Amino acid sequence: MPNHVALNNVEHRNLRIDTRHDATLGDEVMFALTFPAEFRNVQAHYPIVFRRGADDTMQPVALFGFSEGSNLFLDGGRWNATYVPLAIQRQPFLIGRDGESLTVHIDLDHPRAKGGQGEALFREHGGTSEYLERITSVLLALHDGMREAPAFVQALRHHELLESFALDVELEGGSVHRLTGFHTINEERLRALDAAALDALHRAGHLEPVFMAVASISRFRDLIERTNRRRHAAER
Repeated sequence: MPNHVALNNVEHRNLRIDTRHDATLGDEVMFALTFPAEFRNVQAHYPIVFRRGADDTMQPVALFGFSEGSNLFLDGGRWNATYVPLAIQRQPFLIGRDGESLTVHIDLDHPRAKGGQGEALFREHGGTSEYLERITSVLLALHDGMREAPAFVQALRHHELLESFALDVELEGGSVHRLTGFHTINEERLRALDAAALDALHRAGHLEPVFMAVASISRFRDLIERTNRRRHAAER
């Protein structure tokens, strides 16, 4: 169970964060939340799809695998891609509030915070470490990006661009895995939008992330190749 507390340089002066990437550190996840301003970096490695959240809203996510608890980018203690989504980078930290001010909170029960090794948060003689300063920037970017995401999704819904899909993934050897439960952008409807609709999307800053999300679908091929390589390694 999470144990979220406000970070401070008295109680947490000796706390260290394990920044490796491993299943034991909470990285064995199928996807992570993302947001339109991050799509350019995300689409270089991961398919961007949409899932229905607990409150029935649609949320863009970066997909790491084809089944729950499967992350095809974990490779021997490292993340095998040049870009790690911010929702992964920020662990075990999160944004909190102190009145009207945003503050850094930490989950003290997260495995990254419990090992006693890794990056220091505070300097020996005072002040925050470079690592904590970077994490603070990550949290602020996430906070701002997540606030923008609902308007983007609303625009997609307004133009009826989101559709559910099922992907049958045929692996080497003939086995088939079906991916369901996600939505993607309907390219036929996108191409059919008139100039006024495209201009409205552009003026709102939504058109570029739409095209980034569409382009990211080609990354499914990489996920299939990673799945086949993992299967080969397991059979040796």
